[in-house]
Amino acid sequence: MGEMTMCGRLLAALLLLLAPVTASAQDFPTKPVRLIVPFPPGGPNDIIARVIGQKISELARQPVIVDNRAGQGGVLGTDAVAKAAPDGYTVAIASAGALAISPSMEKVAYDTLQDLAPVTLVATVPEMLVVAANVPAKNMNELVALAKAQPGKLNFASSGPGSLPHLACELFKLTAKVDIVHVPYRGAAPAVNDLLGQQVQMTFLDLPVILPQIKAGALRPIALGGRERAPTAPDVPTTAETGMPDLIIENWYGMVAPAGTPPAIVARLNQLTTAAMADPMVKQKLAEQGLTLAGDTPEHFRDFIAADIRKWAKVIQDAGVVTTK
Repeated sequence: MGEMTMCGRLLAALLLLLAPVTASAQDFPTKPVRLIVPFPPGGPNDIIARVIGQKISELARQPVIVDNRAGQGGVLGTDAVAKAAPDGYTVAIASAGALAISPSMEKVAYDTLQDLAPVTLVATVPEMLVVAANVPAKNMNELVALAKAQPGKLNFASSGPGSLPHLACELFKLTAKVDIVHVPYRGAAPAVNDLLGQQVQMTFLDLPVILPQIKAGALRPIALGGRERAPTAPDVPTTAETGMPDLIIENWYGMVAPAGTPPAIVARLNQLTTAAMADPMVKQKLAEQGLTLAGDTPEHFRDFIAADIRKWAKVIQDAGVVTTK
């Protein structure tokens, strides 16, 4: 009897300890939330943060302050979140590069799965394989045949070493078993400029970045790295349709908080973010940017990130990409 009484007291004490956390989670947020964007204003991360942040602010009745922390391909801003207080008041819209690729390419100060708490996958955007107008290939079969006929003669542009476009083309090389030379640039804009100037022959880039040039006929689309055809480019086949089902190349953006953030607060952030994503105006604004809204549980997003880390680590190893770790 005494033992049962002791157990009852312990259970009551535990419930009392948990009660403030549950109550605070229901009331969260009670002050402004800082939403870090690890890139300069104007890019996809920034647009997502501002559109969704505004809606979260309306739902939570608290300001959401967008804080641009650009540098090192998103690594610096992501690290700022990892080092923030784990109270839910500092979060970020981070992307595939900083969360899944950079940890395998370079020495970073955080461990994605140990130092960050995934909240939700927010959006995905497929990468498009395009060629310069003077490349005599109109589809994937012709491009692969051309590359095999001229090993080491074709060049592919990227937005920098270790960037998603770089690794996308490395995966293409491994999949198609072709020899193509990497030409890195400092960002997508100069890569596109030289592609338009026919200094390089091909690239993988976010669909919204190169859609205007595709529509103008200045660049020729070969295949989309998404799982489905894009509404903004319905005539372009997916890589799976061209016979390369493993060549799935999608950039993605998700909300993360510092590790150690109470699960109830993470759940509340997830609730607010997915509710914001369900708003018709939010859907419309982000669809105009070529983004496909996702939304999932923190657990599913953690598994998603882990799978992407494994995928790109294998590409880096199999392709012999030089790292700075």
